[in-house]
Amino acid sequence: MSTQQPLGKIRNIGEKTSGWLREVGVTSEEDLHRLGSVEVYKRLKARFPDKVTLNALWGLEAALLGISYLQLTDDIKAALRAQLDE
Repeated sequence: MSTQQPLGKIRNIGEKTSGWLREVGVTSEEDLHRLGSVEVYKRLKARFPDKVTLNALWGLEAALLGISYLQLTDDIKAALRAQLDE
């Protein structure tokens, strides 16, 4: 996967989420890779607590992996939840 795609062109990231990402300082696919899905999710959750759910975390991780969010295994989801609790 190229690290230079506009946020709205990355699989699993729609226009609404792209706008939210820009508001928390994530402006490129490179930013997403550098920060990681958990850190970006934490930023989104802090900024938009009533709008952001774990589905955003699943989508971010799947975007990093280049797969559909529906393909995330329960093990991956459990590992992401564990990272949230750290």
